[in-house]
Amino acid sequence: MIIIGAILLILGLVTGLGVLWTIGIILLVIGLALWLLGAVGHAVGGRRHYW
Repeated sequence: MIIIGAILLILGLVTGLGVLWTIGIILLVIGLALWLLGAVGHAVGGRRHYW
């Protein structure tokens, strides 16, 4: 999710489309939040690990 968010963020910046920029930021923030919760040991969505 972090990688997809970063790709959409870059595409939105290059093409000038605000929608891609917004979706990229949202996916990046959600991905970082899930990664952080998993890194500190909290179960996210009933699972302790995501691969």
